[in-house]
Amino acid sequence: MSNFNFFPILVLMVGLSCSIAAQTGNIQGRVSTSDGQAAEFVNIILKGTGKGATADAAGAYLIEGIKPGTYTLQASFVGLSTESQTVEVQAGQTTNLDFTLSTNSEDLKEVVVTANPSKYVTDYPSISLRLKTPLLEVPQNIQVITRQTLQDQQIFDMQEGVIRNVSGATRSEHWETYARIVMRGARIAAFRNGMNVQETWGPLTEDMSMVERIEFVKGPAGFMLASGEPSGFYNVVTKKPTGIRKSELGMTVGSFGTYRTTLDFDGLLDKSGKIQYRLNLMGQLKGTQRSFEYNNRVSIAPVVKFQINPNTSLTAEYTYQGVNMSPIGSNYIFSPKALGDLPANFTSLEANMKPVEIKDQSIIVTFAHSINKNWKFTGQLAYLNFNQEGYSLWPSGFKGDTLLRAASNWDILGQTRVGQFFVNGDVATGSIKHRILAGLDMGDKDYYHDWAQGGAITGSAGFNVYNPVYGTVPASAYPTYNRTLSIRERGVHYNNLYTAVYIQDEIHLLEDKLRLTLAGRFTTTGDEDPYSGKVAAEKFTPRMGLSYSLNKNTSVYAVFDQAFVPQAGASFAGEKFDPITGNNQEIGLKREWLQGRWTATVAAYRITKNNVLTPDPDHQYFSIQLGQTQTQGVEFDVRGQLLPGLEATLNYALTDGRVTKDTENNQVDKQLPGTDKHIANAWFTYRVQSGAVKGLGISLGASHAAGRTAWYGAYDRSLDPTMPDYTRFDGALSYQFDKFGVALNVNNIFNADLLSGAYYSWSKFYYWQAEAYRNARLSFNYKF
Repeated sequence: MSNFNFFPILVLMVGLSCSIAAQTGNIQGRVSTSDGQAAEFVNIILKGTGKGATADAAGAYLIEGIKPGTYTLQASFVGLSTESQTVEVQAGQTTNLDFTLSTNSEDLKEVVVTANPSKYVTDYPSISLRLKTPLLEVPQNIQVITRQTLQDQQIFDMQEGVIRNVSGATRSEHWETYARIVMRGARIAAFRNGMNVQETWGPLTEDMSMVERIEFVKGPAGFMLASGEPSGFYNVVTKKPTGIRKSELGMTVGSFGTYRTTLDFDGLLDKSGKIQYRLNLMGQLKGTQRSFEYNNRVSIAPVVKFQINPNTSLTAEYTYQGVNMSPIGSNYIFSPKALGDLPANFTSLEANMKPVEIKDQSIIVTFAHSINKNWKFTGQLAYLNFNQEGYSLWPSGFKGDTLLRAASNWDILGQTRVGQFFVNGDVATGSIKHRILAGLDMGDKDYYHDWAQGGAITGSAGFNVYNPVYGTVPASAYPTYNRTLSIRERGVHYNNLYTAVYIQDEIHLLEDKLRLTLAGRFTTTGDEDPYSGKVAAEKFTPRMGLSYSLNKNTSVYAVFDQAFVPQAGASFAGEKFDPITGNNQEIGLKREWLQGRWTATVAAYRITKNNVLTPDPDHQYFSIQLGQTQTQGVEFDVRGQLLPGLEATLNYALTDGRVTKDTENNQVDKQLPGTDKHIANAWFTYRVQSGAVKGLGISLGASHAAGRTAWYGAYDRSLDPTMPDYTRFDGALSYQFDKFGVALNVNNIFNADLLSGAYYSWSKFYYWQAEAYRNARLSFNYKF
């Protein structure tokens, strides 16, 4: 892929701003419910133009830059009736048009962000991404996984099938408490409601019972949200109060002793509607194909929103997730001979091993105030606490075919504090309109871990992996751990402290057909760890983007931006690590079909990163710093309603990630660890629209990956065969009638061998994780 050069294009497009824009008009108004309350988040669509707006806390909306003429304006929101009105727009004038929406007696469906009949498509990013521009016009590849998609595929948490819904994403094998997702050549950061919550070994995967949508933002967005990898991040958006009284009960039973119940309550705490609430509850007992393995969870997620006045709101959100699970690492398989030569249900667990206990809590408070019709201020504070006490399994090696099992304690305390304050505003300089975003972003992450105590499981001397015998290890054979001191006193301490200011100007030109984005972020950091002490760094990262509407349904974009990722720690020789710096160049095309019922995005990119870390092949637990890596590729995503009743998610990605410069270990041209060269996914759901079996649905999905590498040990390929290609098929049958629904999902229909792992050169054995053979989940839901 040749180098992109955007600067001549930028100069040309800026020059076009001197063109005299034709006179246009505006539409503004207020949306309210039948009881007179402001209807926040209602979406207003100017049909046939691709233009729209979302009502703010006061119910107000504004659509600008409309050519003179007669249009149909449509307002829609889940649980409220859809209303349409005809409006005439005149040049140089602002037309006022109000909507009053009444309660709809039809079934309350999943939240959609526009009046779009497809449950798999949304036209706008969430408010937490701070963007007021439709996804079609954003100069970046953002893929949104809706609530309906998660429900159709019966996904419980981020470790399950979420990544099948976005191009180029793969999940590397690792500990089962968090999702290590790789995209565009690197592990992407985990965000929640627009805040970077990633820790060294976290965060705990969010349970989908409290999730509204998941947004995969590709390429750097550090100027907006936080310093991060140039590959992108995923943003989990949690459920919020809608101001509508509704509830839903869900129950699931499944293979391997899976039992799960969810409750979702949404409503008002006072008659005026000024105090709204959302409460999500989940309880789960869940086993796996491996004996003695379990992951039992409970989550409680209350949210309260105070509508202080029509322009001001305060939202407080608390989340508790409790986990009781088998020892960490129990999902690994070990062999002295070859990758994949043991069955998928092999385990090194014993029934009398003690569990791991995790308590994950978070508090998020959001203050939003509409200063006037053009400007809005938002402040957000978050505190997250992750507390884990338990132990992990990892053998010391093999003696012939006998696995020498061992265990160590695995205690963690993670505390994250985030503060974000930003303003959004629309201003005009003559005929040129500006959409401004400016803010302050601060974070303080404290992290302690202790895995220093451990040893052999002494009763396991005869554990032959090809003829395992269980139940012979007494409780006294396991290592004991001294936790007299607190984790703060005995643990290894890391700290990440950062402060940043950023500003973005989205310049609208040529009657809104051309959008030029100029942005920058200045970040200062003060990382600290036990190996290198304090490491201070600072950097300004710019961003330039273009988006041009070829017509109301099609846009092309180009973007150049940079990333800055500080790196604490030091090499075995004690040399401190330099921060990662990276450049991203990308071009793409986006298109909507059938009035936005389905969308397609194709993107080509190149990411160059300097100072990347990789495991030191000569010194275990240490890293070395490579000179440079480069990842380039092409991505294609389609999602939405292809035909009435037929929903689809299709994607493909070609990812070519290589080491281009190496100052340490002669790894030039080696494939980047954790990358899959080819990834393709498909998911189809058809639901009968009329007749005797109206509501009957059938789904079929497939996932394929080829050219795979392990995330760890990928630079020691002498004894490590390339991981086998990965292909699985899944399906579902469902029936939805009135307020009741039932669904049967079957995963890995054809019993494919699905594994990921590598050769562990330190102890000279193979390790991998294997997914289950055919398994099923039967779920019921009732809305009331």
